[in-house]
This record gives sequence, structure tokens and C-alpha cells, in this order.
Amino acid sequence: MTLSKKMPQTLCVTSGKGGVGKTSFTVNFAIALTRSGNRVLVVDGDMGLANVDVLLRLSVKNNIRDILESGADPRQALIFARPNLAVLPGSSGVPEMVSLGERHQDRLAGFIRQISSDFDYVIIDTAAGIGSSVLWYNRFSDHSIFILTPDPTSMTDAYALIKLLSRDQGINGFNMVLNFVRGVREGNHTVETIKRVTQRFLNLGLSHLGSIPEDKAVRQAVLDQVPFIEQTPGSKAARAVHDLAGKVGSLI
Repeated sequence: MTLSKKMPQTLCVTSGKGGVGKTSFTVNFAIALTRSGNRVLVVDGDMGLANVDVLLRLSVKNNIRDILESGADPRQALIFARPNLAVLPGSSGVPEMVSLGERHQDRLAGFIRQISSDFDYVIIDTAAGIGSSVLWYNRFSDHSIFILTPDPTSMTDAYALIKLLSRDQGINGFNMVLNFVRGVREGNHTVETIKRVTQRFLNLGLSHLGSIPEDKAVRQAVLDQVPFIEQTPGSKAARAVHDLAGKVGSLI
């Protein structure tokens, strides 16, 4: 009897607003998962302004746009950035890729499924906002992880995206990671606020996976184009991401 491969867990990392550290989280979270022996595929789902390759200093020859247009084997576009960590690069500076049509959605879904059987986790880093590709990636994935900050505009935009995904896409499970937190009091207040609003107006519960403190090591690592979990493994932010990776089994 032939045993079928176990399908990976697909995690969609998303946000309603740019500038919340979503891509930095994705890259560092993926590395943390590999350190537990997991094989991880990162899909750069920001179809117009891809930058996972920038944070990992990758030289990209083929990207998502190329394989969608050519129909080539998607493995040709994979780049192994680290042991057990592969990246499917997105396209950059191509505005027409921001809105994926149904044909491209179906083809991309097939590509991701085709290559994902070699991995334990697939992490999709979406664009910010409520574009059609963002909605589709969240619907396609097993779990949605929202990145937000204590900034009121971040909370407002996150709520708008959650409302849209719940109302129009039928998604009712949302996981939240709070980034750039300046203290326990600020973090607790932000979490309580967004939870209260989503429960009252959407009748939805949010799972707070954890918070990442504001840390100068993160800013320096971004400038140096190096994951902070590698550059400063003992930093507060790095320890927090490792803790979050340990909670991947509790995603809703």
C-alpha cells in the first residue's frame, strides 16, 4: 500500500495596514520554525511589491509572475535561502499582478499545492490592505495570522479586513500577533480593544498568539537586510518570535 504524503499547514500572514512589520515577522517566524526541524516554504504573496527576497538577500531569476505566465514547473522558481527554508519569490513593480483573476488564482493554487508536499509549513506573506489577492490568499490558507501594532490606524484597518473576510469570504478563525509593543500595559490595552470590538460588532473571537516588543535590533536588522533572529538571537524580539513558533499548534 502506498502512503500519501501529509499535507502541510498553510499559514497566511496578513495585515490591514502597511508598515507593521509583516514581512519581517514572516521571515523570522519561518526561520524559527526550521530550527525545530520543520521544512518551511515562504510564498511571497505581495504580487506588486515583493520584498521577502530583499530581507534574505536573494538573487531572483524566476518569480510567481514568470511561472503563472509560462506554466513552467514552479520548482524552477524556488530558492533555498537556508537549510529547510525555501522561498517562492513574488513579483515587484508589476501593478497588474495585485489583482489576481480567477484563472491565475486557480493556477497559483495548483502550483502551491504541487510544491508544498515537500514541506511541513507553507507561510504566505500577503500584501497589506484588502486587495483581491489578499482576500484569496486568506481563503486559500488553513489559518490567518494578523499582524497589527498599537497604532489606532493599524487596529482600524485590521478590523476592516477581518470584517471583509468574515462577511464575504466565510472565514471565522483569526489569530493575532501584536508587533512593536512598548510595554505590557500598552499591549494588553490594544488586545482588549480589538477583541472587544470584533466580538461586539462581528460576533467573532480573536486568538492572541502573543506580542513582539519594540526592539532596536529589529530596525538594525532590516537596515542590514539580515533576519534579526540570526543577527541578534538573544534579543527580546527574537525570543518572542521563538515563543510564537512554539504556539503554531494552537492556531485556530
